[in-house]
Amino acid sequence: MRPHAVFPVTDASRVGEARRWAVAEAVAQGADDVLAGQVALVVTELGSNLVKHARQGRLLMGLADLGGGICLDILSMDEGPGISDAAACVRDGYSTAGTLGGGLGAIRRLAHVFDLHSSAAEGTIVFARFHISGTPTAGFIAAGLCVAAPGERVSGDGWRVLADGRGVRAVLADGLGHGIEAAKASDAALDCFAEQAWSGPASYLTRAHAALRTTRGAAAAALDADAGSREVRYASIGNVTARFVSGLYDKSLVSQNGTVGLQIRTVAEQRAAWPPHAVLVLYSDGITSRWTLDGQPDILHHHPAIIAAFILRGYTRGRDDTTLIVIRLQEH
Repeated sequence: MRPHAVFPVTDASRVGEARRWAVAEAVAQGADDVLAGQVALVVTELGSNLVKHARQGRLLMGLADLGGGICLDILSMDEGPGISDAAACVRDGYSTAGTLGGGLGAIRRLAHVFDLHSSAAEGTIVFARFHISGTPTAGFIAAGLCVAAPGERVSGDGWRVLADGRGVRAVLADGLGHGIEAAKASDAALDCFAEQAWSGPASYLTRAHAALRTTRGAAAAALDADAGSREVRYASIGNVTARFVSGLYDKSLVSQNGTVGLQIRTVAEQRAAWPPHAVLVLYSDGITSRWTLDGQPDILHHHPAIIAAFILRGYTRGRDDTTLIVIRLQEH
């Protein structure tokens, strides 16, 4: 799978590089001149803020199809010093250093989805999403984040989320190892997810097992959640983990041993109720299993992309492909 583009922002030249990448991707997906200009301004403002104010700043950008059309997700992440007055910073026209676009308020106005989380201890994460085509679906809010292993141009992980208002289906596949051959395995799993007539997570993994026979194999997980009943059907093979997290609840779902495409037992499907106010985090083994949100309880109130970036920033192993999917059921 093509991973998120990662731009460490160490000087102004990297801001220009990131801006050109984002505009080219948006235009390739059908963005008009107005939308492309808005994307350019948002990337420039975020990058300029990182150059002038942040430590270890980076921009992560990627395209996603969440079932309602193509969107471009832009994340700005740093490791401090944090924003002392986030409420003031997101007012349109506010800027601490006269950067292009009038600061975070302009980003909030221009982006179709915007969120920000900042703390003195952890730093700042800013999220902006542009809907390039289609319209977002109701029922679930989701985001995925995929970063390739150091030195790799492709990711051996792959993910997909499909939401239609009534429910959401998701898959995460982690090809063995990393690089091109691992990507072939995860891509085959995603192709199977897109092509088959959906009949549930266990059936999907059984069919994927046959489809991946000619690859090196993968760990994979699939879920199907219903917005009305709040029931989740889930199945997983290997080191892909799903975890429900809320302020009062933290539980991982069970994964079976084996490798899709090489050796698995009969796939067992489990059912669970979606806990109130919980998010579901699905992640590959590029994230340490010991991650926690206990130090930042307010993070759970933020967009799933902010949650994914927070976990990535603090708990990535740094030596493998890393992928997270975070899904929130919209409460009524």
